[in-house]
Formats: sequence, C-alpha cells, structure tokens
Amino acid sequence: MPNPISKEIFDKGHTYESYRKMTDELLAQGRTTGVNQSESLVAYTKVNVHRMNRLDQTIKINDDLMKEIKELKRKFSWLVITEPWCGDAAQNIPVFAKIAALSDNIELKFILRDENPEVMNQYLTNGGKAIPILVCFDSETMEELWKWGPRPVVAQKLARELVTNPGVTKEEKNKKIIIWYTEDKTSSIQNEFLELIKSRNK
Repeated sequence: MPNPISKEIFDKGHTYESYRKMTDELLAQGRTTGVNQSESLVAYTKVNVHRMNRLDQTIKINDDLMKEIKELKRKFSWLVITEPWCGDAAQNIPVFAKIAALSDNIELKFILRDENPEVMNQYLTNGGKAIPILVCFDSETMEELWKWGPRPVVAQKLARELVTNPGVTKEEKNKKIIIWYTEDKTSSIQNEFLELIKSRNK
C-alpha cells in the first residue's frame, strides 16, 4: 500500500523521550496537549504519566517477541498517533517503546492526533479518531506494512460491548477497561505484535 504519510512528517515526530518530556513540561504549567484545556483532561494526563512511569519499570517483553525483534532482517519506522490525555495510549505506548528499544532496526516516533488531522483521518476506527494508532513502514521505501490500534483485540471487543450497553456508565466502562489492562499485564499486545512483526520479518 502506498504510504499516505510523508517522510517529513515522520522525521518531525517526537521520540519517546521527547514526548514524555513535552508532557511533563505541559503538566508543570497546569496544561496538556490540544485546544481543550479542561481540568479533567489535565487530570487524566497526570494519571497517565504515573501509569506510564509504572509500566516503564515493570514491562517484561516475552521471550518469543524478544527473539523475533533481535532477528529483524530489515529496518522499520513506527509512527504512533497519540495524545497524553488518552488512557489507552498510556497503557500501550510504553510497550511500543520497550519493544523498539530492543533493536536498532526500529525507529519509533510520536505525533499528536489533534495537530495532524490529515494523518489521523487516514486511520479512523469505525469512523472515529480512536488512539493510539501505530503504523509500521519500511524505512527505506516508506511503504506501509501494517497498523495496530487503538487497543488489543480483546480490549477493543470489550470496549464495544460496554459502549453498546445502555446500563453501563462512561465511568464504569473506563474502570472495566483499566481492570482488563491490569489483569492482562501487556500479554495481549505483545502476542499481537509478535504476529505482526513475524508477518513482515522476511
């Protein structure tokens, strides 16, 4: 598939370190990313930073995925569409960073959803701007190879079921999703990435 994203957009993206630094600097000013600077979004961002800090320290990459990453035969560019106030992003992007750090053959960059509508609109989920989305490209040709997001398959199925259940409030939905992530311990996303990487590691 031809890449709808320019190399320039990718190169201007944040590294994981600069993305985290930007978030911390905004929070120090009582702000978050985007036009909407509501107290709730700032509060979500603070919680997400604590969540990412914990995941950075606790994620263990499983042996099969680590082996596949160590045996990469080509160079890949991973572009992540995200926002610091997004709960699903906080649960998943530390996993992206941990995997990418295992190989010099993966370059990982982050761009903000609301600053890049032309990119986000290429990767809608059921017509919505759900994040995070990770798109994998061949680094030499910038051909799009696969995409992942906004949640592991099981979590996405759970979220759809909760959204369509009129008896479940937004707060209850969020709580159930958080519980799922806590119990899953990144196992699902690691298994999904193993299959995606194997499919293109040739």
